[in-house]
Amino acid sequence: MSQNEASGTAQGLDVGTSRIVAARRSGAEYSYDAQLNAFVGIPYSKLTLDALLRENVPCTVEAHQIIVHGNESEKFAGLLNAEIRRPMNRGVLDPKEPDSLKMIREILSRMLGTALPGLQKPQTPKKKICFTVPAPPLGAADALTYHEATLRQTLDELGFEPSSINEGLAVVYGELEDSNYTGIGISCGGGLCNVCLAYLSVPILSFSIPKAGDYIDLNAAQVTGERANLVRLAKEDAFHFNGFFENKLQQVIGVYYDDMIRSLVVALKEAFARTSSLPKFKRPIPLVLSGGTALPAGFRDRFEKLLWEQEFPIAVSEIRLAKDPLYSTAKGALTFALSEA
Repeated sequence: MSQNEASGTAQGLDVGTSRIVAARRSGAEYSYDAQLNAFVGIPYSKLTLDALLRENVPCTVEAHQIIVHGNESEKFAGLLNAEIRRPMNRGVLDPKEPDSLKMIREILSRMLGTALPGLQKPQTPKKKICFTVPAPPLGAADALTYHEATLRQTLDELGFEPSSINEGLAVVYGELEDSNYTGIGISCGGGLCNVCLAYLSVPILSFSIPKAGDYIDLNAAQVTGERANLVRLAKEDAFHFNGFFENKLQQVIGVYYDDMIRSLVVALKEAFARTSSLPKFKRPIPLVLSGGTALPAGFRDRFEKLLWEQEFPIAVSEIRLAKDPLYSTAKGALTFALSEA
C-alpha cells in the first residue's frame, strides 16, 4: 500500500483527561479535531432540545436533563455557574463518575464520524486507529488494564481496528523523526505528565506523575475560592512565566505551576538515575515538551532552568517545545497507525 493510500485508512487518537484529539492525514497534510473530554447537565425542555439540535450542539437526553458534551459543555457550565464533569481522572476512566464510559462513547462517536454500536454496520475493511494510554505512575503499580481494554472495545464497536501506544512514546513518534526517534518525549496534560525515553523508536523507560494541569487548577481553586473550571480558563487565556502579576489568581497559578515543573524534573532525575538498562548514546539526545499544560509563554525556559539545577544523568542536546503542543501526541499515534497500515 502506498503512503497516500495508507493516509486514508488510519487515524490517531489522543485520549486525554482534559481533551480528546483526533489526527488524520491526507497526503502530506495533517488535520486535527479537538474536543473537551467533559460534559454538563442542563434542565430538560423540548424547546431547549430542539434549539440545541438546530445548532448542532452535541447532546443526549438522560432522565430529566440534557447532557451537553465536548467543547460546548464549557459554555453551558459557565452560564449555569456549574463545574463541568469529567469522564476521566488522572489519565484513566473515573470509577467515581457513573456516566464516564457512556460520555466517552458519545464524544468518540461524534469525533470519529460513526454511529454508536447497533446503529450501523461495522466499516469494511476496518480503519486502523491508534489511541494513547498513560504510563504507570512512577513508583506505583500499573492499574491501566481496565482503561485500555475498555477504550479498545469501544473503538472496535465503533468499527475500527484499534491499537494503543504510550503517550510519551507518541510524542517521540510525532516530534523526533529527525533524530530517528531517539530522545525524550514529555506530554504535560490535564491529569498526568507522561515521560518516555526511546532509542531508535524502542521505548526504554516510561512513567507518569500525577501533577499536571488539573493539579494546578484544583489547588489554585482551593486557595482563591474560584471554580476549577474558571481557573483553567484563566490559566489558558492569560498565564505566562517571568512576569509580575497584580492578579492574585495568576500569582497562585504560578506557584502551583512551579511546583508541578519541579516535581517533574525531580521525577526525571530519579527515574533515569535508578535505571540500570539505559543505552549508551553516541551523542546527546533531544528532549521535547508537549501538551496543553506546556503552552504558557516561558514554560520551556522555566523547565530548562530547573532541569540544569539538577545533576541530570543523560546528555541532552536541546530542550524544545513541540511545534503544535496540543496535537503532537495525536500526531504520534497517527504516525504509528500509518506504519501499521
